[in-house]
Amino acid sequence: MMRVLEFIVALIIVAVAAVVVGVVMPGSGHVERSVVIGKDMRQVYDVVNNLRRFPEYSVQREYDRNVKFDFSGKAYGPGAELTWSSSDDKVGNGKLTIASADPSFDKVDSTAKKSSVVWNVDNDWHGNDKHFTLDLERQGSRGQLTKVTWSYDVDYGFNLINRYSNLYIHGDPDSFIQFSLNNLQNVLASVQNVDYTKLIPYIDQTQPTPVLLVSSSIERKGGLEALNDATDKAVAQIQAAAKKLGVNVVGPRIIYTTNYGDQTYTFDVAMPISATSLTVGGQTVELAAAKSPDLSGAASASSSGDAAASTAPADTTPGGHDRFGRLIVDNDVRAFLAFGGPALKAVWNGTAAGVPQTRDLLKAYALTHGYKFDEVVNRFYDIQAKPEVKQGDEVKQYAEFDVYLPLSWGPDQTPEQEAGIKPPSLDDSSEQAPASAGTAAAPASASSAAK
Repeated sequence: MMRVLEFIVALIIVAVAAVVVGVVMPGSGHVERSVVIGKDMRQVYDVVNNLRRFPEYSVQREYDRNVKFDFSGKAYGPGAELTWSSSDDKVGNGKLTIASADPSFDKVDSTAKKSSVVWNVDNDWHGNDKHFTLDLERQGSRGQLTKVTWSYDVDYGFNLINRYSNLYIHGDPDSFIQFSLNNLQNVLASVQNVDYTKLIPYIDQTQPTPVLLVSSSIERKGGLEALNDATDKAVAQIQAAAKKLGVNVVGPRIIYTTNYGDQTYTFDVAMPISATSLTVGGQTVELAAAKSPDLSGAASASSSGDAAASTAPADTTPGGHDRFGRLIVDNDVRAFLAFGGPALKAVWNGTAAGVPQTRDLLKAYALTHGYKFDEVVNRFYDIQAKPEVKQGDEVKQYAEFDVYLPLSWGPDQTPEQEAGIKPPSLDDSSEQAPASAGTAAAPASASSAAK
């Protein structure tokens, strides 16, 4: 009997000690990790201020490759939501919600030194008011580096079990941050390190448009003069073909970039026409969108040793279709339905030398915002909306180029578009000098966009 009483007293002492220890333990928890990333702060800010790329750097996919992610709420900024579900107990189910971003995206420019994004966390970790804070600080002699400090905070209140869980905050929460932070650095490594803070891109819902197209290429060392000569030659071919087909050219020229190489620039020149069906080779053909070429036949021929089949010349018979499914008008001219679907668009005012850099900025912007695109199937294109006007050697009005990146997924509007920030135009960019033939200035208006 005495031993039973001693055992009961011991249990009471242990319980009281546990309660006392729990009471004096912290009522909140905090853990943080930092890394310096060689990217402009705006790029890092944009990646963490939307959750579209989170599955690529989250440690959860390291634990369970079949974890399911779903997006809801806004596409960017506070209100963006992501939920995950997994049969693996280490991953479980949960939700992230972007709670705040300070300052707003349009204030995160080259003069901004710090910014912060907060994600609310809803999962099976103990405690209340759980949230991640991602603090960004511009570093480096030219501000080209970003220090990212990722922290986790939780309120345990007076729940003793929750307070004891603080002993394990360096378990799952800490490893989540450390691994995800390293992966975030790898994701950003795929983004070209350019400053697109002055870029004001919009998402356009483009409509299918019939066009005639001619392929061309130039040596990069030829500069703008070679580009203009090749473009003029292609336009003349298209206009001659349109006249022969009995259709009208109804818009400015379009350039599709196939390969902007170190030495050679390969591109297609297209112009919109007035008809969606053409009569070629005695047959009337309804134009269709271009498609990705079917390489299975060539691969099959190669594997079977059929050299003749694998090296057979492409069909150039008028009225037929090339490997992209485009109608062959003659040896050089093709016809198809261009555009159709969402495209990320930016405006460049200057010479054509500034268009390649605008493409780089658009691509970086799309990557940091989590937009989906495929440059092989749906290539960059630009439209000269307004020509350059010169009087003698003096430029009276710069050319205006609309540069497009077709998207396979994107929101209805970019953050700039949603905020009503206007892209530059020739009417409000008189201070912008055209890019020279050898270099391209940053593709943004020198005048401030309306906020």
